[in-house]
Amino acid sequence: MNKRNTQQRRHSIIAILNQQGEVSVDELSNRFETSEVTIRKDLAELEKTGLLLRRYGGAVAIPDEVTQQFSAKIAPNKLSIAQAAAKLIKDHNRIIIDSGSTTSGIVQQLNDKRGLVVMTNALQLANSIHELENEPTLLMTGGTWDPHSESFQGQVAEQVLRSYNFDQLFIGADGIDLGRGTTTFNELTGLSKVMAEVSREVIVMVDSDKIGKRIPNLELAWQQISVLVTDDRVEPSVIKQITEQGVEVILAPYSN
Repeated sequence: MNKRNTQQRRHSIIAILNQQGEVSVDELSNRFETSEVTIRKDLAELEKTGLLLRRYGGAVAIPDEVTQQFSAKIAPNKLSIAQAAAKLIKDHNRIIIDSGSTTSGIVQQLNDKRGLVVMTNALQLANSIHELENEPTLLMTGGTWDPHSESFQGQVAEQVLRSYNFDQLFIGADGIDLGRGTTTFNELTGLSKVMAEVSREVIVMVDSDKIGKRIPNLELAWQQISVLVTDDRVEPSVIKQITEQGVEVILAPYSN
C-alpha cells in the first residue's frame, strides 16, 4: 500500500477512535482489509505522535489532560535522547531502566524489541512496560518508596538487584561533573551504584544543559560509565573531555 493510502488509513483510525473511545486490532484489520501486523504498525506510529495509547489488542484515546501530563514529563528533547539510547538495545537483552523523566522515554521505543527482560524501580515505568504488546519479562526491585525520586530504594532493592546480571543500565542524572561523573541532588545513591555494578554497560541519558553542573552528591564515577547520550548542543571541547574519560558520547538531534 502506498504512503498516501497509509496516511489516509491512519487518519481514519483516529476518526474511529475519537468516536468510539477505543479500537481493537482485529476490528481495524477487518475494516481496512489489511493484516494485523500493518495495523499494529499504524498504532505504533500514531502513539509516537501522541494521538492514542496502545493497549493489549488495540488502542484507546488519550484525554487532553493526560496528553498534557505526558508531554510535561517527556519533553521533545528528552524523547529524542531516549530514541537515540534505545538504538543500543538488542533483542533478548536484559536491561535496567532507572526512574526519571528522560529514561521513561525509553519505554516507548521497546515495542520492536523481542525477548527483553526489563527491571525497573519505578511504578509508573513498570505499568508502561506491562502494557507493551511485545510483553517483555518485567522485574521490579521492590524496596522502600522514596517520594523524592518516585521510586523504590534501599537495601531490599539492592539485594534484589544483586540476584541478577544485566546487559545494560539506562540512568539519568541531575548534573554531569566533567571531572568526576554523574551527580545528583538525591542523597540516596546506593541503588544507582548497585545497578551499575550488576550491568555490563552503563548508559547515562541527560540534556546537554546538565553537563558541567557540579552538584555535591557524586552518583556514578566516569570509570563506571560506558556511554553518555545527550543532545547535539554540546561543545566539541566538552565532548573531548568526556571521551578522554573513556566514555562514548552519542549526540541526539536537539528538539524543543
